[in-house]
Amino acid sequence: MALNGFIDLRSDTLTVPTPAMREAMATAEVGDDVFGEDPTVNRLQEMAAERLGHEAALLVSSGTMGNLTALLAHCERGDEAIVGDWSHAYINEAGGLSAVGGILPHVIPNQPDGSLALADIEAAIRPDNAHYPITRVVALENTHNRMGGAYLTPEYTERVAALAHARGLKLHIDGARIFNAAIAQNVDVKALTQHADSVTFCLSKGLSAPAGSLLCGSKAFIRVAHRRRKMLGGGMRQAGVIAAAGIVALEQMVERLSEDHANARLLATHLARIAGLRVNLDSVKTNMVYFDLDPDLPFDAAELCRRAATERVKMLPVGPRRIRLVTHCYVSREEAATAAQVIAHVAHHWQGQATEARVHAY
Repeated sequence: MALNGFIDLRSDTLTVPTPAMREAMATAEVGDDVFGEDPTVNRLQEMAAERLGHEAALLVSSGTMGNLTALLAHCERGDEAIVGDWSHAYINEAGGLSAVGGILPHVIPNQPDGSLALADIEAAIRPDNAHYPITRVVALENTHNRMGGAYLTPEYTERVAALAHARGLKLHIDGARIFNAAIAQNVDVKALTQHADSVTFCLSKGLSAPAGSLLCGSKAFIRVAHRRRKMLGGGMRQAGVIAAAGIVALEQMVERLSEDHANARLLATHLARIAGLRVNLDSVKTNMVYFDLDPDLPFDAAELCRRAATERVKMLPVGPRRIRLVTHCYVSREEAATAAQVIAHVAHHWQGQATEARVHAY
C-alpha cells in the first residue's frame, strides 16, 4: 500500500485515486459545467448538498477556493470575518481573504480543541459604528488541522450558529475533513453542518479523489457563490471527469475513515514509547498525530524527517521541533507500526552517535 515505495505520512492529500475512481473518470458523461450542463458534476453537487443537509452545492477546484468563494459570497470589501488564529483560512491560504477579497480577518484564539470560545466570538462582533468594519461571518474549522485533527461537536456548532444568527451574522465551516469529524463521533455529518450557512469539504484528502472540493449552502447563496467562483477562474468546463471520482469518494470512501483513525492511534501509542519524543495521546482524535522533540535531543524536526526519509518513511516538519503525521488509505496498520519502528531506530541511532561523540571528545 506504500506510495512510490515510501510510507508517506506527510498528508492525506497524497492519496491517489482508487481503481474504481479511475474507471469512473474514464467513462464519465460530461458537458460544459459553466453552462450547468455537465451531468456528472450536477449529480455530485446534488449528492453533496443532500449529504450535508443543504439545498445546493458547487464544485470548486480546492478547499482554499471553496473557503474564499464562500467568504466572498458572504462579505463585501471592507467587511470583517471572525477567524481563529490557527485556522487554515487565516494561515495557509496565501492571504486571499484580504488580498483578493478585501475582507478583514478579525483573529481570535483557537482553543486546544479547535473551537472558538463563545465569549471571544461575542466580544469580536463590531458595534454599529461608522469607524469600524462590519462583522459579517464567523468561520470555524472542523476537523482542525493545526490543533491536531481535533473535531467540533454538533452541540458546539449549533451554539455558534445560534450566536451568529442572533447577531445577524453568517456561519461558515471549513470542513475540509468534516467526514473525519463525523466518523470519529459516530454521528451523521448533517449534525455538524446543517446549522451553518455554508460548508466546504475536500474530496482530495482522506476520501482519495485526485482533486476538488464542494461548497454547500442555500440555493440563493450558491447562486452568488457561482458568480464568485467564475471571478476566481473556477469554471472548469468538462469537470465531470473530476466529479466522477468525487462520486465514488462519497459512495465508497467515507466509512473506511475509521481505519485511518485507528492507525493514527496505533502510531501515536508507539511513538509515545520512544525516548525523547513528546506525544499527547489524548489529542489524537482523528487521522493526525503531532509530536514534539525534547529540547535536549541533538537534532531538530527537519533533520529527523530527512533521516527517516532515507529509511522510506516521510514525515512533515511543522516547526523547529514539531512534526505532523497523517494516516490515510495508503497507510496500513502494519505500515503505521513499521513507521514508528523506523522513527525509533533513527532517533535512537542518532542519540547514540551523539553520546559516543561526547564521550570521545571528553
